[in-house]
Amino acid sequence: MTAAVHFLHAIDTEGPLYETLEASFERLDELFGIAHLPRTRDTLRQLQEGSIDLGGKQDEIRQLLRGHRINYMDNWPKVDAMLDRVMDPEFRQSRPDSFGQGWVYNWFCLDHVEFRVNPRRRAMGYHAIHDHYLQRIAEQPDCPDEIQWHFHPMSTYREAHRCATSFVNSPHLHETLARRIIERGFFPSVFRAGFQTERPDSNLFLEQWLPFDISNTALDPRQAWTDSIDLRNGRSGDWRRARHDWTPYHPHHDNYQLEGGCRRWIGRALNLMNRFANLEYFEIEKAFAQAAEGRPALVGMASHDFRDLGPEVEEVRDMIDRARRAYPDVPYRFCRATEAFQRTLDLPIDETPPLDLSLDLDAAPADDVPNLTVRTLAGKVFGPQPFLAIETRGQRFIHDNFDFDTEDGTWFYAFHSDTLPFDDVRRIGVGSNDALGRTCVKTLDIAP
Repeated sequence: MTAAVHFLHAIDTEGPLYETLEASFERLDELFGIAHLPRTRDTLRQLQEGSIDLGGKQDEIRQLLRGHRINYMDNWPKVDAMLDRVMDPEFRQSRPDSFGQGWVYNWFCLDHVEFRVNPRRRAMGYHAIHDHYLQRIAEQPDCPDEIQWHFHPMSTYREAHRCATSFVNSPHLHETLARRIIERGFFPSVFRAGFQTERPDSNLFLEQWLPFDISNTALDPRQAWTDSIDLRNGRSGDWRRARHDWTPYHPHHDNYQLEGGCRRWIGRALNLMNRFANLEYFEIEKAFAQAAEGRPALVGMASHDFRDLGPEVEEVRDMIDRARRAYPDVPYRFCRATEAFQRTLDLPIDETPPLDLSLDLDAAPADDVPNLTVRTLAGKVFGPQPFLAIETRGQRFIHDNFDFDTEDGTWFYAFHSDTLPFDDVRRIGVGSNDALGRTCVKTLDIAP
């Protein structure tokens, strides 16, 4: 029986990006080792033309410097002008899917915080980007888009234009999610890794709370991997051992690229008009062929919001139109991120109650310290515990572990000298998902 192809457009939503001529050459040197070239506009033009002999690197560099890839939008007015075009209902609906749905964007929002160096003029501050896209969605009636979570691990020298690999070394990791819960009533269900890079620490972190991950950029053997310096020997974006069809998989406990017994699902997303791991027509055709065989396909497409999304969407539409002619009986759907996983995996959304939690605070027990009890009222928490977030009176945002009951579905937290004195607590929140990607967020304000 024919299945469907589900398209998930995942935008690494990072806000404006500024790059000087000097910074462009610094990036080229870091990627390809060409420090010997004069850093002039004439040299840049010659590199774009491919007219400088670089020992076989010139074509890849020329592709990198194509107009679309280097024309960054360096301020919010430019980004918003682009969003006005691509979020317009007429643009969305110009080529609807098999069910009449127009194009859907999934905004995986990043926080640039705790950085000391910001040469690319990144939008700084907790929620700065998240709130911008919340507002954009709110301005459009019946907007189909979804907001999810993107994260850049902290570099050694706290540079906002760099993305490291260690969650453990990232001081803003827990505060980002704690603030989302308490200040915005939000908790993600789908994740995209910074530079598509995961490691054992992030694998285990995600396994605790997030059921869906759209970071896999494994290449089909028909595609060649780039030889740029930043991608050698698994330095970034390493999915060489992951599956390269359009079916999500459960990762292995020790290696996120291998299939194993973890709870969460990892889906595959290839880049649009980027310098590596690009989505090509044969991949779209592969997805339609998979669906024609009765196996639903989840096609992830990755972009950045500091580039013009219009040409990228049109390129995919052209490839879809071509595949439709080859597979006229295969339906396809533009999806929100959570929906794409739910539909592809045929999760029993209508057969199980959504997750619901209760928060009961005993602020002055007769024979105990103040304590919080979290109970599962309906559904089941994904992972071992909800994510606990606490805001102090001094506006620090803290994450901590719960204590466990002897039965599943109940957790405790005691406020005392080994954790946090209750008189320093301003707000408490918990965020969690169930295995089907349905989210529950609850918060408590503590009386002054």
